[in-house]
Amino acid sequence: MSDQFLMSQRPGAPVSPPAPRSVRSATPTISPQPQPQPQPQPQPQPPARPGSLATALRQALAAPDDERGERISQLGLRPLTGGLNNYAFRWGTPSEGEVCVKAYPSGDRWRAEREWRALSLLARRSVPWAPRPLWWDPHGSPPIVIMTMLPGREVRHLDSPRERIAALDGLVDTLRAITAVPLEAGFETLVRVESIQFCLETLSDTWPRRLARVADSTLSADLRHLLRRWSNSGDPEILGRPAPRVFSRGDGNLRNWLWDGAVCRCVDFEYSGWSDRVFDAADLVEHPYREEIDDALWPGVIDALGITDADRPRFDAARRACAMRWAAVLWEKRGRQLGEFLVQLDRVRLLTRDL
Repeated sequence: MSDQFLMSQRPGAPVSPPAPRSVRSATPTISPQPQPQPQPQPQPQPPARPGSLATALRQALAAPDDERGERISQLGLRPLTGGLNNYAFRWGTPSEGEVCVKAYPSGDRWRAEREWRALSLLARRSVPWAPRPLWWDPHGSPPIVIMTMLPGREVRHLDSPRERIAALDGLVDTLRAITAVPLEAGFETLVRVESIQFCLETLSDTWPRRLARVADSTLSADLRHLLRRWSNSGDPEILGRPAPRVFSRGDGNLRNWLWDGAVCRCVDFEYSGWSDRVFDAADLVEHPYREEIDDALWPGVIDALGITDADRPRFDAARRACAMRWAAVLWEKRGRQLGEFLVQLDRVRLLTRDL
């Protein structure tokens, strides 16, 4: 890919997602409120010399710990909160337009390329609720992507029930528009990160082998028993069956959804690829950050995403698998996140009690 990637592509037809359904149907006691209309935003542009900024940022990131923050500040970059795997910065001013400068550590060019390709595809298909890609450099280390900034507060941090319901309605609208994008630009054969295949491999092979190395642990013995029950339950066979492929952003993390009072927007597409809509719905509902949302709201989300009675066997099996995979992730971190692991283990036991 080149810096001129977007300009070299012919525009695709705008996406027309399926008619949205409302999350509010699950909570009839709360009346919808009129929402403010989004205000026009300045049209941001990448820095005049993005290559120079990228080089300077790499040098700043490589500086000693006691110098790094000051050197980054001197570049006019302000760190953004919430980035777990990457360095993300705000650059520019609100009046002139701000952009997000994102650096992917460890030289992981593939995550940067996934994000660039995904944002470019969404831009060509006129999906407006994602960052617009402006510039990228895949060759340096770390690779860097510059994209537009999106307004809004994290959906999981909204205070009022009305706001959360409206935001979840917006999330459904945006997610349905994203999954309606045709699989093209290489995504026809590029599976999403942490796919259903990865999930099945984790539960059937990777985690059992790691548990076997913990000899004298009652907890590990209980987990091995739980995995054997799951393995014999029929869930692996259900999830191993082919399902229609859709474009997927590859991440159920609610930290990436932003509500501005009118529109729900989405960031972080570095895990994008193909998936199936039922597994992705389960991934959203069973992500550990689901706890920030009242359980009573999730049935409305599931229905609004179009999960039907015919989808239920796969959806329920996918929920159990996603919950168990997160338990596996947190088990690896139990030395410093024991509380989170035990909460997730309770969730797994709840979902698998009828296996």
